[in-house]
Amino acid sequence: MQEHPSWKKGVAELIGTFALIFVGVLVLTRGMGGDGDGVAIALAHGLTIAVMASATMSISGGQLNPAVTIGLLAARKISVGQAGVNILMQLVGGTLGGYFALFALGGDASTVAGGVPALAEDVSFVRGVFIEAILTFFLMFVIMGTAVDPRFGARIGALAIGLTVTLDILAGGPLTGAAMNPARWLGAALPAMQFADALVYFIGPILGAVAAALLYNGILMDEPRPHPEPQAQMRAKGNP
Repeated sequence: MQEHPSWKKGVAELIGTFALIFVGVLVLTRGMGGDGDGVAIALAHGLTIAVMASATMSISGGQLNPAVTIGLLAARKISVGQAGVNILMQLVGGTLGGYFALFALGGDASTVAGGVPALAEDVSFVRGVFIEAILTFFLMFVIMGTAVDPRFGARIGALAIGLTVTLDILAGGPLTGAAMNPARWLGAALPAMQFADALVYFIGPILGAVAAALLYNGILMDEPRPHPEPQAQMRAKGNP
């Protein structure tokens, strides 16, 4: 498989993350999820991840999330340099997505405020970090199992990843907004100028992604083994 230049991988990450935040802010504010329809919100985010991860999978791996990239880095599935490029471009793409959504909604910062992930009134900082970490653990676990583990083949991995985002938002959306992604929070928070509980959306997703990546890579990922068929053929020919 052709290895794409580092900058091309970064561009793919920028475009995919841009789409996630642009769609997310619109659906949360003026789209079908603007009236609090949790199913519409979950599906919009899940479908965006599914299609954009599919489109970028063969170029950059379809990470679209700084926490996912850090998880892959912890599991030594990506170089430090490429991880830095991807994270920078994800944050830039997310920010552009938020500001493009702001312009599409008329340019008033208050119009995008509803697109910023936020803690429910009864959810503390610690509980918020815990919830975001668990939700991102599920997401990273599925990424490792379907997009990284060579036994799966990664052909429909993006669909499984998008469905995981959907179920995570259905479960955690009312509690924390279920961002699972620092770029998802930052891209909406900057144009809205709302920065409450910012650390929740960095600490929680990164902790969850790193834990899932290390667990899967250290315990569940098989080491490459030679295919048994050539050895069987050699024994059939009388070779040791």
